[in-house]
Amino acid sequence: MLFSALVDADFIATEGFYQPQAPRERSVDLEALRAILQRSLAKFPPPESDVNRLRAEVLQAAGDRATEPPGLFSLTVPTGGGKTLSSLRFALDHALAHSLRRVIYVVPFTAIIEQTADVFREALGDEDAVLEHHSSFDFDSIQDETQAERMKVAAQNWDRPIVVTTAVQFFESLYANRTQKCRKLHNIAQSVVVLDEAQALPIKMLRPCLAALNELARGYSCSVVFCTATQPAIWRETGLAVPEAPLQADTREIAPDPGRLYDQLRRVEVSQVGQLSNLELAERVRGRRALVIVNNKRQARALFDLLRDDGALHLSTNMTAEHRRDILAQVRAEPQVPLIATALVEAGVDLDFPEVWRAVAGLDSIVQAAGRCNRNGRMAGKGQVYVFEPEDGFAPPPELQRNADVAASVLRQHPDPLRPEAITAYFRQLYWNSMADLDANGIMTMTGPAAGNQLNFPFADIAAQFKMIEDYTQPLVIGAGPYGLDEESRKMLDFSSHAGAIARRIQRYTVQINPRVRNELVRLGAAEFVRAEEFGDQFVRLTNERLYDSHAGFSAEDPEDLGFRSV
Repeated sequence: MLFSALVDADFIATEGFYQPQAPRERSVDLEALRAILQRSLAKFPPPESDVNRLRAEVLQAAGDRATEPPGLFSLTVPTGGGKTLSSLRFALDHALAHSLRRVIYVVPFTAIIEQTADVFREALGDEDAVLEHHSSFDFDSIQDETQAERMKVAAQNWDRPIVVTTAVQFFESLYANRTQKCRKLHNIAQSVVVLDEAQALPIKMLRPCLAALNELARGYSCSVVFCTATQPAIWRETGLAVPEAPLQADTREIAPDPGRLYDQLRRVEVSQVGQLSNLELAERVRGRRALVIVNNKRQARALFDLLRDDGALHLSTNMTAEHRRDILAQVRAEPQVPLIATALVEAGVDLDFPEVWRAVAGLDSIVQAAGRCNRNGRMAGKGQVYVFEPEDGFAPPPELQRNADVAASVLRQHPDPLRPEAITAYFRQLYWNSMADLDANGIMTMTGPAAGNQLNFPFADIAAQFKMIEDYTQPLVIGAGPYGLDEESRKMLDFSSHAGAIARRIQRYTVQINPRVRNELVRLGAAEFVRAEEFGDQFVRLTNERLYDSHAGFSAEDPEDLGFRSV
């Protein structure tokens, strides 16, 4: 924190000396933003459906609990219960009640950060007040050059009233040791930190993440809100026997009676249907408006290939962001076709299907999948969620296999896996009854009393070891076709001298792939390094257009044939 304050002051003083006319940070006016939010919420029509009445109840509770003293909070609301705007209302009201400086909204996935930021901008009516900070944000998309420059500065030190960022950016900055990442840290102090989808904290980093959150609340006047439909068992009373576990007595629930909310917001029935082959599953959903979610991209593609002639749609991270946006628009426009997808649709994507088929996975994933079924409660009966075991050869990725195994065990004991007690049982077993390593990289052994000297921290070692996600992928630029680079992006890639600006501009035209596959593409002439003498291996462009399907995205199942396969 001290280093952050010093570095930021140095940067600002230097900028002021060399560029006295440069755009400066805007003043923070949370009072004005709250007034705008109140007017936006007042525009909602009187709630007529049961779902909307409960959403209004949660929203009211968020305002009522905002005067509670700062500290640790939970907001446990079933999917579809309106927790995004409710958490924003609590955060603004709470900040004003206790003279806190800003709201920092932390989401687990880049895939939903744009959606969350857009919701806030619309509700607050002030684009400049909301800083969207993540690796793929395109500052060049801001038309006003002065505003764009202000936002670039704000992204460096988070001097905005509302910051929406990723868990990777937030936690890795807290454990960083370099100027660029540390510059923002002092602006986290005296903030309301909302941790959206709190259950998504990676198990192997759970202890250092909880330690950081506890320290922000204890020593830096922050309030932390654990916001989710599936509250993880991170409290002492649930059995998490680690020093960093938040004390249940110190954590206050914002939602009015989460158990009752679940009962009243229950819009689906969950059935376990055993093992299904891809052929059997395809026949069950053919010609129906159904969402099928599987655990890996290979199975998603195999299922889609069985159904594509019947008009099915496909969604996976093998598609560019532009492509995925187009597919989602088609999903909402086509009433009677199945969507075959990977777990990316569970990350806050606003979809509504009468039936959902979910390959067995972690219980939190099953709950998120159920949130895409009868989402707005408009069906006469309940939506149907079917949990199935995939055919052999399509197991979950290794890092998710234990989650699926624990979920399978809990499902045998709890007929309704969506109930709060089933969720608690799942996380208890996952965190402290299944040999989980909650500090896999030994971060906590390098800090505090465990390190032998409280004032002698190996900052560089800690920063090197603290990785929220392992970087197993590299970007592949889709150079042509309907979802390839547009003309402006192509020009920037070919002629701009600013690697950072290029990377931001072309982000929506890239897919993330295994480095080995990318190297093989280059070796076989199916892809090429772009301006390697300037940028090294940073940019690789796909040149064989046949490897990117306009319906299913990129595929490289057989790397030995890449670039030579006939179509």
